[in-house]
Amino acid sequence: MTRVRKREFNSINKPGIRHVSCTRKIRHGFKRLGAGGILKILAAVNAPLVTIQLEPMDSECSNRVLVGILLPTYCEAENIGSLINEIQKLDLNTIVTVVDDSSPDGTVKIVQNQQKKFSNLHVISRSGKLGLGTAIVAGFRHFMSLPRPPDYIITMDSDYSHNPKDIVRLVEDAKKGNDLVIGSRYVTGGASKNWPLRRRVISRCANLIAAFVAGRRIKDCTSGFRCYSRKYVERVLPSLHSTTYEIQIETLRQGKLSHLQIGEVPIMFIDRKKGKSKLSKDEISAFLTYVAKSSLAGSWHKSNTLPNE
Repeated sequence: MTRVRKREFNSINKPGIRHVSCTRKIRHGFKRLGAGGILKILAAVNAPLVTIQLEPMDSECSNRVLVGILLPTYCEAENIGSLINEIQKLDLNTIVTVVDDSSPDGTVKIVQNQQKKFSNLHVISRSGKLGLGTAIVAGFRHFMSLPRPPDYIITMDSDYSHNPKDIVRLVEDAKKGNDLVIGSRYVTGGASKNWPLRRRVISRCANLIAAFVAGRRIKDCTSGFRCYSRKYVERVLPSLHSTTYEIQIETLRQGKLSHLQIGEVPIMFIDRKKGKSKLSKDEISAFLTYVAKSSLAGSWHKSNTLPNE
């Protein structure tokens, strides 16, 4: 087993990560600066440190379609170990990346222990709770920086709200030509389990608003269970700026601007078998603020568009 290496990166005024090449010149430069000099530079740019622990990917299935599995986590110690085990059992050639926001329950330690068994398991341990949007962007950037970026990237909850066995169905649908496939609760065959009526009504209303803002005829705009093609990520990634749950709408909106094809497949969403809900008032506020700003921007664009455009 190759020894796990720790590498530190910084994200300069942007969510996500910047890779720093470990060449002799850079190491020599760091030695000349010293610890004090490096800390002064980081303080000047106010850049949060991000630590990535990587294991090399096995080359046995190098000719097969490569699927990246992106798992944003915060306090998922109860779930993450068994979820990773189930994903590894799928008949897929995968790279699994966990993006953790300094969970105080030891989530990262569990993933690091799993790395002893799985060489295709990566973990990005971030310096604080920076939000779902930045976690997804950080994961996208990490995957795109690999020597061989995945052909498809799955995003999903890490709490068993999404069934890992459904990953295969999403990937198969993407192979048929869709640039993005959404695991949908609201197409025929899809459903939500363990949701009270109030939650269902809120979700339906949120999706109607989200579909209007995104400008897409999609039944489930807020689902986080998705399969992105590499082309989709490459096109939309430079334009993603969301920090929290509004990332789900922003990715759809940017996909429309890039004329990318989106499909939906039915899933059963089970409301958090384990753990507690972590959707905060600030995140709900950020979602509503994004919706309002996007609606105003869309109205301005329409009012300033010529009839023949």
